Amino acid sequence: MNPGSVAVVVTEDIGVPSWDLYELSIPCTVFGKPQPDLADPWYDLRLCGTGEGRRDDSPAGAGLSLRTRHGLDDLVDADTVIVPSVPDPCVDEGRPLPRALITALRRAHDAGARMVSLCTGAFALAEAGLLDGRRATAHWMHTAQLAERYPKVRVDASVLYVDDGDVLTSAGLTAGLDLCLHLVRRDLGAHVANQLARRMVVPAHRPGGQAQFIDLSVPTTDDAGLGPVLDWARARLDQPLTVEDLARRAAMSPRTLHRRLQAATGTTPLRWLLNQRLIRAQSLLESTDLPVEKVGELSGLGTANNLRHHFLRQIGVTPSHYRRAFPRTTPEPSQPGGDGTRPLAGVPTTR
Repeated sequence: MNPGSVAVVVTEDIGVPSWDLYELSIPCTVFGKPQPDLADPWYDLRLCGTGEGRRDDSPAGAGLSLRTRHGLDDLVDADTVIVPSVPDPCVDEGRPLPRALITALRRAHDAGARMVSLCTGAFALAEAGLLDGRRATAHWMHTAQLAERYPKVRVDASVLYVDDGDVLTSAGLTAGLDLCLHLVRRDLGAHVANQLARRMVVPAHRPGGQAQFIDLSVPTTDDAGLGPVLDWARARLDQPLTVEDLARRAAMSPRTLHRRLQAATGTTPLRWLLNQRLIRAQSLLESTDLPVEKVGELSGLGTANNLRHHFLRQIGVTPSHYRRAFPRTTPEPSQPGGDGTRPLAGVPTTR
């Protein structure tokens, strides 16, 4: 079985930030090193530069220069095209991607290539129109920008990768490795993918999605009237709280509270309470050895079953799996003393 050629796009060849090399190195490691005992022939890897090199005006040592043997013409006839992360200014500042790259991506797709993006590479596929009407993902820190800029894309921020047949997208950083191993599994079978994962000392398949890594906290509100009531609620997450309780504390009607909180944080009072309780539960799981029953109680999420339900629904993994993924690295919170402080005073409310 011949897995074919894999063309990896190098969007900038001058002044490449060192941190962008991670996504670029993933497909090079998976597809570029022959594994004759697993499959022969292996993939034919080619790095394709865009020919849009820019002068490196970044601070000394912040960027690298790359030279590639192949150009965009070599991308068009590849069996698989992979776009790793695109330059930060293209995501954060809306700097246009090279038009020649967008044209080449469309031509490759029209010619039958399997199109793949890692992390913010999804912005290039979206710009080429290849994600219109499709479910896709990117690093959770950029999915809101992706959805806003390309409203025809059905962005899913909760998953590690999306396989939509001939177009595949992944979340950021290590999720790109998950997707590349998935491609090997599709092309050469589970045994080859599992053995390759062993050699790379990574799991062949990770449970859950990227929802377990998303920061659930919402922006701090500038609404001076809401700050005190939100702080008051955070100190009482282990108690029954309703929207009416918050509204009464804020001396406003529930409808006014809903409107102002929605305007200030982009979320509803009930969603805000749930997120804060999930943040508290995450902090307790990360920083203490308390049983999950106690974590549910102290976070206000109730029983262990209710805690598990909300974790699976919102974070994508069980509390036990989350604790294993984020092992305790900080001291347990101090126990309540005789000074009237609350038991949760020593527990951080954000990660």
